[in-house]
Amino acid sequence: MKGEAGSQLHAERPKQEGHIWGSMRKTAFILGSGLLLLVAFWNSVTWHLQRFWGASGHFWQAEWERLLSTFEGKEWMLFIIAATQVPSMCFWGLNGLLLVVDTTGKPNFIARYRIQVGKNEPVDPVKLRQSIRTVLFNQFMISLPIVVFLYLLLKRWGDPCRRELPTFHWFLLELAIFTLIEEVMFYYSHRLLHHPAFYKKIHKKHHEWTAPIGVISLYAHPVEHVVSNMLPVIVGPIVMGSHLSSITMWFSLALIITSISHCGYHLPFLPSPEFHDYHHLKFNQCYGVLGVLDHLHGTDTLFKQTKAYERHVLLLGFTPLSESIPDPPKME
Repeated sequence: MKGEAGSQLHAERPKQEGHIWGSMRKTAFILGSGLLLLVAFWNSVTWHLQRFWGASGHFWQAEWERLLSTFEGKEWMLFIIAATQVPSMCFWGLNGLLLVVDTTGKPNFIARYRIQVGKNEPVDPVKLRQSIRTVLFNQFMISLPIVVFLYLLLKRWGDPCRRELPTFHWFLLELAIFTLIEEVMFYYSHRLLHHPAFYKKIHKKHHEWTAPIGVISLYAHPVEHVVSNMLPVIVGPIVMGSHLSSITMWFSLALIITSISHCGYHLPFLPSPEFHDYHHLKFNQCYGVLGVLDHLHGTDTLFKQTKAYERHVLLLGFTPLSESIPDPPKME
Protein backbone atom coordinates (compact mmCIF):
# COMPACT_ATOMS: atom_id res chain seq x y z
CA MET A 1 0.00 0.00 0.00
CA LYS A 2 2.82 2.38 0.92
CA GLY A 3 4.57 1.58 -2.34
CA GLU A 4 1.40 2.31 -4.36
CA ALA A 5 0.83 5.60 -2.49
CA GLY A 6 4.44 6.60 -3.08
CA SER A 7 4.24 5.83 -6.78
CA GLN A 8 0.99 7.87 -7.05
CA LEU A 9 2.67 10.83 -5.36
CA HIS A 10 5.65 10.58 -7.72
CA ALA A 11 3.26 10.41 -10.68
CA GLU A 12 1.21 13.44 -9.50
CA ARG A 13 4.25 15.64 -8.77
CA PRO A 14 5.27 16.13 -12.43
CA LYS A 15 1.63 16.91 -13.28
CA GLN A 16 1.48 19.56 -10.52
CA GLU A 17 4.82 21.02 -11.62
CA GLY A 18 3.62 21.09 -15.21
CA HIS A 19 0.38 22.77 -14.16
CA ILE A 20 2.29 25.40 -12.11
CA TRP A 21 4.76 25.99 -14.95
CA GLY A 22 1.88 26.34 -17.42
CA SER A 23 0.14 28.84 -15.15
CA MET A 24 3.35 30.83 -14.81
CA ARG A 25 3.79 30.92 -18.60
CA LYS A 26 0.17 32.05 -19.05
CA THR A 27 0.62 34.74 -16.42
CA ALA A 28 3.89 35.92 -17.99
CA PHE A 29 2.24 36.01 -21.44
CA ILE A 30 -0.78 38.01 -20.17
CA LEU A 31 1.36 40.44 -18.17
CA GLY A 32 3.87 40.79 -21.01
CA SER A 33 1.14 41.43 -23.57
CA GLY A 34 -0.56 43.91 -21.25
CA LEU A 35 2.72 45.73 -20.66
CA LEU A 36 3.44 45.96 -24.39
CA LEU A 37 -0.07 47.30 -25.07
CA LEU A 38 0.29 49.81 -22.23
CA VAL A 39 3.66 51.03 -23.55
CA ALA A 40 2.27 51.31 -27.09
CA PHE A 41 -0.81 53.18 -25.86
CA TRP A 42 1.28 55.49 -23.68
CA ASN A 43 3.70 56.25 -26.52
CA SER A 44 0.78 56.99 -28.85
CA VAL A 45 -0.93 59.31 -26.35
CA THR A 46 2.37 61.06 -25.54
CA TRP A 47 3.12 61.52 -29.26
CA HIS A 48 -0.27 63.09 -29.97
CA LEU A 49 -0.12 65.33 -26.91
CA GLN A 50 3.43 66.36 -27.79
CA ARG A 51 2.25 67.28 -31.30
CA PHE A 52 -0.53 69.39 -29.81
CA TRP A 53 1.86 70.95 -27.31
CA GLY A 54 4.39 71.67 -30.03
CA ALA A 55 1.78 73.10 -32.40
CA SER A 56 0.36 75.37 -29.72
CA GLY A 57 3.70 76.00 -28.02
CA HIS A 58 4.37 79.26 -29.86
CA PHE A 59 0.93 80.54 -28.86
CA TRP A 60 1.39 79.76 -25.16
CA GLN A 61 4.95 81.11 -25.17
CA ALA A 62 3.75 84.35 -26.75
CA GLU A 63 0.92 84.65 -24.19
CA TRP A 64 3.33 83.97 -21.34
CA GLU A 65 5.75 86.66 -22.60
CA ARG A 66 2.84 89.10 -22.85
CA LEU A 67 1.98 88.37 -19.20
CA LEU A 68 5.59 88.90 -18.18
CA SER A 69 5.60 92.26 -19.96
CA THR A 70 2.38 93.27 -18.18
CA PHE A 71 3.79 92.33 -14.76
CA GLU A 72 7.36 93.48 -15.44
CA GLY A 73 8.97 94.34 -12.12
CA LYS A 74 5.99 92.79 -10.28
CA GLU A 75 6.56 89.11 -10.99
CA TRP A 76 5.73 88.33 -7.36
CA MET A 77 2.21 89.56 -7.98
CA LEU A 78 1.86 87.38 -11.10
CA PHE A 79 3.08 84.37 -9.11
CA ILE A 80 0.62 84.89 -6.27
CA ILE A 81 -2.35 85.49 -8.60
CA ALA A 82 -1.59 82.43 -10.74
CA ALA A 83 -0.72 80.09 -7.85
CA THR A 84 -3.74 81.02 -5.71
CA GLN A 85 -6.57 82.46 -7.81
CA VAL A 86 -6.47 80.02 -10.74
CA PRO A 87 -6.58 76.92 -8.46
CA SER A 88 -9.24 78.62 -6.31
CA MET A 89 -11.42 79.22 -9.38
CA CYS A 90 -11.09 75.52 -10.27
CA PHE A 91 -11.97 74.55 -6.69
CA TRP A 92 -15.00 76.80 -6.32
CA GLY A 93 -16.17 76.25 -9.90
CA LEU A 94 -16.36 72.49 -9.36
CA ASN A 95 -17.65 72.66 -5.80
CA GLY A 96 -20.19 75.33 -6.67
CA LEU A 97 -21.83 72.86 -9.06
CA LEU A 98 -21.64 70.06 -6.48
CA LEU A 99 -23.12 72.29 -3.77
CA VAL A 100 -26.23 72.78 -5.90
CA VAL A 101 -26.77 69.00 -5.81
CA ASP A 102 -25.81 68.77 -2.12
CA THR A 103 -28.30 71.43 -1.04
CA THR A 104 -31.21 70.66 -3.40
CA GLY A 105 -30.81 66.99 -4.34
CA LYS A 106 -31.14 68.07 -7.97
CA PRO A 107 -30.50 67.38 -10.75
CA ASN A 108 -31.36 63.76 -10.11
CA PHE A 109 -29.04 62.47 -12.84
CA ILE A 110 -26.14 63.50 -10.58
CA ALA A 111 -27.76 62.86 -7.17
CA ARG A 112 -28.43 59.22 -8.15
CA TYR A 113 -24.66 58.54 -8.04
CA ARG A 114 -24.46 59.28 -4.29
CA ILE A 115 -22.18 56.81 -2.49
CA GLN A 116 -23.66 56.93 1.02
CA VAL A 117 -27.35 56.80 0.18
CA GLY A 118 -29.56 58.61 2.69
CA LYS A 119 -26.75 60.86 3.95
CA ASN A 120 -26.68 64.62 3.21
CA GLU A 121 -30.08 64.54 1.51
CA PRO A 122 -30.00 67.52 1.73
CA VAL A 123 -26.89 68.68 3.54
CA ASP A 124 -27.28 70.46 6.91
CA PRO A 125 -27.19 74.21 6.02
CA VAL A 126 -25.80 75.31 9.40
CA LYS A 127 -23.00 72.75 9.25
CA LEU A 128 -22.30 73.70 5.64
CA ARG A 129 -22.01 77.45 6.37
CA GLN A 130 -19.62 76.75 9.24
CA SER A 131 -17.50 74.54 6.99
CA ILE A 132 -17.36 77.11 4.18
CA ARG A 133 -16.17 79.78 6.63
CA THR A 134 -13.35 77.46 7.74
CA VAL A 135 -12.42 76.66 4.12
CA LEU A 136 -12.23 80.38 3.23
CA PHE A 137 -10.12 81.04 6.34
CA ASN A 138 -7.71 78.27 5.35
CA GLN A 139 -7.45 79.53 1.78
CA PHE A 140 -6.89 83.22 2.53
CA MET A 141 -5.22 83.23 5.96
CA ILE A 142 -3.05 80.12 5.63
CA SER A 143 -2.61 79.08 1.98
CA LEU A 144 -1.94 82.63 0.76
CA PRO A 145 0.99 83.33 3.15
CA ILE A 146 2.43 79.88 2.35
CA VAL A 147 2.34 80.68 -1.39
CA VAL A 148 4.18 83.97 -0.68
CA PHE A 149 6.79 81.98 1.25
CA LEU A 150 7.00 79.50 -1.66
CA TYR A 151 7.73 82.34 -4.08
CA LEU A 152 10.51 83.74 -1.88
CA LEU A 153 12.03 80.27 -1.52
CA LEU A 154 11.93 79.50 -5.25
CA LYS A 155 13.30 82.95 -6.04
CA ARG A 156 16.40 82.21 -3.96
CA TRP A 157 17.21 79.12 -6.02
CA GLY A 158 16.11 80.33 -9.45
CA ASP A 159 13.27 82.15 -11.13
CA PRO A 160 9.78 80.56 -11.12
CA CYS A 161 8.68 83.22 -13.63
CA ARG A 162 11.53 82.61 -16.09
CA ARG A 163 10.82 83.48 -19.70
CA GLU A 164 10.97 79.99 -21.21
CA LEU A 165 8.03 77.64 -20.55
CA PRO A 166 8.81 74.00 -19.63
CA THR A 167 8.52 71.32 -22.31
CA PHE A 168 5.65 68.85 -22.27
CA HIS A 169 7.88 65.90 -21.35
CA TRP A 170 9.49 67.87 -18.51
CA PHE A 171 6.06 68.73 -17.12
CA LEU A 172 5.07 65.03 -17.26
CA LEU A 173 8.21 64.17 -15.28
CA GLU A 174 7.42 66.89 -12.74
CA LEU A 175 3.84 65.66 -12.43
CA ALA A 176 5.04 62.11 -11.69
CA ILE A 177 7.46 63.38 -9.02
CA PHE A 178 4.86 65.72 -7.49
CA THR A 179 2.39 62.82 -7.25
CA LEU A 180 4.93 60.49 -5.64
CA ILE A 181 5.99 63.07 -3.06
CA GLU A 182 2.38 63.92 -2.26
CA GLU A 183 1.47 60.25 -1.78
CA VAL A 184 4.33 59.67 0.69
CA MET A 185 3.93 62.91 2.65
CA PHE A 186 0.14 62.83 2.79
CA TYR A 187 -0.03 59.19 3.85
CA TYR A 188 2.38 59.52 6.78
CA SER A 189 1.16 62.95 7.92
CA HIS A 190 -2.42 61.70 7.72
CA ARG A 191 -1.65 58.58 9.76
CA LEU A 192 0.17 60.74 12.30
CA LEU A 193 -2.93 62.91 12.67
CA HIS A 194 -4.92 59.78 13.52
CA HIS A 195 -2.65 59.15 16.51
CA PRO A 196 -4.61 59.70 19.75
CA ALA A 197 -2.26 62.54 20.69
CA PHE A 198 -3.36 64.56 17.63
CA TYR A 199 -6.72 63.20 16.51
CA LYS A 200 -9.03 64.74 19.10
CA LYS A 201 -7.45 68.21 19.07
CA ILE A 202 -6.67 68.50 15.34
CA HIS A 203 -7.93 65.91 12.87
CA LYS A 204 -11.34 65.21 14.41
CA LYS A 205 -12.57 68.49 12.91
CA HIS A 206 -12.21 67.12 9.37
CA HIS A 207 -13.92 63.86 10.38
CA GLU A 208 -17.05 65.65 11.57
CA TRP A 209 -18.20 64.77 8.04
CA THR A 210 -18.59 60.98 8.00
CA ALA A 211 -20.29 61.37 4.62
CA PRO A 212 -18.05 63.97 2.93
CA ILE A 213 -18.92 66.54 0.28
CA GLY A 214 -16.49 68.21 -2.11
CA VAL A 215 -16.07 71.55 -0.37
CA ILE A 216 -14.98 69.98 2.94
CA SER A 217 -11.77 68.69 1.33
CA LEU A 218 -10.21 71.89 2.78
CA TYR A 219 -12.28 71.87 5.97
CA ALA A 220 -9.57 71.25 8.54
CA HIS A 221 -7.81 72.55 11.62
CA PRO A 222 -5.13 75.13 10.65
CA VAL A 223 -2.33 72.80 11.75
CA GLU A 224 -3.72 70.01 9.59
CA HIS A 225 -4.16 72.37 6.65
CA VAL A 226 -0.44 73.24 6.80
CA VAL A 227 0.97 69.79 7.57
CA SER A 228 -1.32 67.52 5.57
CA ASN A 229 -2.92 69.70 2.88
CA MET A 230 -0.27 72.25 1.90
CA LEU A 231 3.15 70.70 2.58
CA PRO A 232 2.64 67.48 0.52
CA VAL A 233 1.64 69.65 -2.45
CA ILE A 234 4.32 72.36 -2.31
CA VAL A 235 7.37 70.20 -1.56
CA GLY A 236 7.43 68.75 -5.11
CA PRO A 237 7.71 72.18 -6.83
CA ILE A 238 10.39 73.18 -4.30
CA VAL A 239 12.45 70.06 -5.02
CA MET A 240 12.09 70.52 -8.80
CA GLY A 241 12.52 74.32 -8.81
CA SER A 242 9.38 74.42 -10.93
CA HIS A 243 8.10 77.06 -13.33
CA LEU A 244 4.97 78.99 -12.37
CA SER A 245 3.02 77.30 -15.18
CA SER A 246 3.77 73.85 -13.72
CA ILE A 247 2.92 75.02 -10.20
CA THR A 248 -0.42 76.50 -11.30
CA MET A 249 -1.43 73.35 -13.17
CA TRP A 250 -0.34 71.11 -10.29
CA PHE A 251 -2.16 73.13 -7.61
CA SER A 252 -5.31 73.20 -9.76
CA LEU A 253 -5.14 69.46 -10.43
CA ALA A 254 -4.53 68.68 -6.73
CA LEU A 255 -7.61 70.69 -5.69
CA ILE A 256 -9.78 69.07 -8.36
CA ILE A 257 -8.68 65.55 -7.33
CA THR A 258 -9.20 66.14 -3.60
CA SER A 259 -12.64 67.65 -4.34
CA ILE A 260 -13.60 64.56 -6.35
CA SER A 261 -12.25 62.29 -3.57
CA HIS A 262 -14.52 64.04 -1.06
CA CYS A 263 -17.51 64.78 -3.30
CA GLY A 264 -19.65 61.80 -2.19
CA TYR A 265 -20.73 60.94 -5.76
CA HIS A 266 -19.22 58.17 -7.89
CA LEU A 267 -19.76 59.90 -11.21
CA PRO A 268 -19.17 58.38 -14.67
CA PHE A 269 -15.75 58.89 -16.28
CA LEU A 270 -14.23 60.52 -13.18
CA PRO A 271 -11.75 59.01 -10.66
CA SER A 272 -13.44 56.83 -8.06
CA PRO A 273 -14.02 58.51 -4.65
CA GLU A 274 -14.89 55.19 -2.96
CA PHE A 275 -11.43 54.87 -1.34
CA HIS A 276 -11.45 58.14 0.60
CA ASP A 277 -15.18 58.04 1.19
CA TYR A 278 -14.63 54.74 3.02
CA HIS A 279 -11.95 56.44 5.12
CA HIS A 280 -14.47 59.04 6.29
CA LEU A 281 -16.96 56.29 7.04
CA LYS A 282 -14.60 54.02 9.05
CA PHE A 283 -11.70 56.35 10.09
CA ASN A 284 -8.99 53.66 10.35
CA GLN A 285 -8.62 52.56 6.71
CA CYS A 286 -7.43 54.11 3.42
CA TYR A 287 -5.12 56.93 4.54
CA GLY A 288 -3.37 57.70 1.25
CA VAL A 289 -4.22 59.30 -2.08
CA LEU A 290 -3.32 56.57 -4.56
CA GLY A 291 -3.58 53.63 -2.15
CA VAL A 292 -0.03 52.38 -2.83
CA LEU A 293 1.23 52.89 0.73
CA ASP A 294 -2.06 51.61 2.17
CA HIS A 295 -1.42 48.37 0.27
CA LEU A 296 2.18 48.15 1.51
CA HIS A 297 1.23 48.87 5.14
CA GLY A 298 -1.96 46.81 5.13
CA THR A 299 -4.19 49.77 5.98
CA ASP A 300 -6.71 48.82 3.30
CA THR A 301 -7.33 45.17 4.27
CA LEU A 302 -10.85 45.78 5.62
CA PHE A 303 -11.68 48.01 2.64
CA LYS A 304 -10.73 45.17 0.27
CA GLN A 305 -13.35 42.94 1.91
CA THR A 306 -16.20 45.34 1.17
CA LYS A 307 -18.50 46.07 -1.76
CA ALA A 308 -17.00 49.58 -1.78
CA TYR A 309 -13.73 48.00 -2.94
CA GLU A 310 -15.55 46.27 -5.80
CA ARG A 311 -17.03 49.63 -6.74
CA HIS A 312 -13.64 51.35 -6.59
CA VAL A 313 -13.22 51.46 -10.38
CA LEU A 314 -13.63 54.00 -13.14
CA LEU A 315 -17.33 54.02 -14.01
CA LEU A 316 -17.57 53.75 -17.81
CA GLY A 317 -21.36 53.51 -18.01
CA PHE A 318 -24.34 55.40 -16.65
CA THR A 319 -25.76 52.83 -14.22
CA PRO A 320 -24.75 53.84 -10.67
CA LEU A 321 -22.40 51.29 -9.13
CA SER A 322 -24.51 51.40 -5.96
CA GLU A 323 -27.20 49.69 -8.08
CA SER A 324 -25.02 47.25 -10.02
CA ILE A 325 -22.88 46.36 -6.96
CA PRO A 326 -25.18 47.05 -3.98
CA ASP A 327 -24.15 46.70 -0.36
CA PRO A 328 -25.35 43.50 1.33
CA PRO A 329 -28.59 43.93 3.31
CA LYS A 330 -28.06 44.98 6.93
CA MET A 331 -28.63 42.36 9.59
CA GLU A 332 -31.58 43.27 11.82
